[in-house]
Amino acid sequence: MKPIGYWLNRTDRAITHYMNGTLAEFGLTRLAWQVLNVVRDGKDVADDEVHTILVANAEAADLDTAITLLLTDGWVARPAAERLALTDDGRERLVKVGASIDTFREVSLAGVTDDEYRTAVSVLERMTENLEARR
Repeated sequence: MKPIGYWLNRTDRAITHYMNGTLAEFGLTRLAWQVLNVVRDGKDVADDEVHTILVANAEAADLDTAITLLLTDGWVARPAAERLALTDDGRERLVKVGASIDTFREVSLAGVTDDEYRTAVSVLERMTENLEARR
């Protein structure tokens, strides 16, 4: 059996590859999608909040690149300096992306029960907390 680090890295690469391919038709990447999810959950969100929430997902420069992509493509706008909000067009386009994300979830979780998924996430969460507590 390969160690957990091997599977974590390989799974993350597989998720990114699949999602980037799926989201390309919408002009998105996995990281841009993650930024959209943060922005979608708030009325308007500070750039710093996006960075704080997604700190484990990417470097700051990569997050800034994703934010710029979303601004340029009209998914989000700046209602105030250093703040992001979904545009009406972005909100409509998210509905269309949703079907592709649903398919991704079905493919990635095929053969995985809800209990297995919860157990996997719980174990990873505990491992992370154990290691971060020792920093």
